Amino acid sequence: VQNSVDRNRANGMLKRLTDFVLAAAALVFLLPVLLPLAIAIRLSDGGPALYKQRRIGRDGKEFKCFKFRSMVVDSDVRLQQLLETDPMARKEWQATQKLENDPRITPFGQFLRKSSLDELPQLINILKGEMSIVGPRPIVQNEVEKYGDYFAHYCQVRPGLTGLWQVSGRSDTSYGERVLLDVQYVSDWSYMGDIKIIAMTVPAVLMSDGAR
Repeated sequence: VQNSVDRNRANGMLKRLTDFVLAAAALVFLLPVLLPLAIAIRLSDGGPALYKQRRIGRDGKEFKCFKFRSMVVDSDVRLQQLLETDPMARKEWQATQKLENDPRITPFGQFLRKSSLDELPQLINILKGEMSIVGPRPIVQNEVEKYGDYFAHYCQVRPGLTGLWQVSGRSDTSYGERVLLDVQYVSDWSYMGDIKIIAMTVPAVLMSDGAR
């Protein structure tokens, strides 16, 4: 039993070290891309370049998740108005927490999402130890009930920038399938499994596989 505990601790330390090194290297390498993107978003409508949203992390603790802003500044208000007046949109949102034709997304935001560039600021969350390179996607509070008893699995690891769900179709999978993929990832976790997912992420992003 002690050997198993020590092995798990060592694997956890290796995962965290890999996260830090890759995130730091990526931020330095991508700086010439990140700065122009931030300026372009700022100039598009005068709003902030970064969007910060409370998400649930390891052990159920909340943290502020960073993304490049891809929506209009008053997106929360517009979403509420849409859900109150459009039954079909409300049904879609309740089922998937997404909208096929989301009126809140800006034209430049469409490009950011299609290319997954909006996710890059989460490298900062990884450096801070709030996220990992690989793990379940970070969820918001009202998604907890969708996990049911499986929420305990979600809380066992740090949420990830990429993961098994992202390389398995992303938005083309149902929410229930996403939950099961998260459970599978946590249950079958291995360091080499993370390396495989990272390798699979590159072609998935380039082909915009299931992106929305």
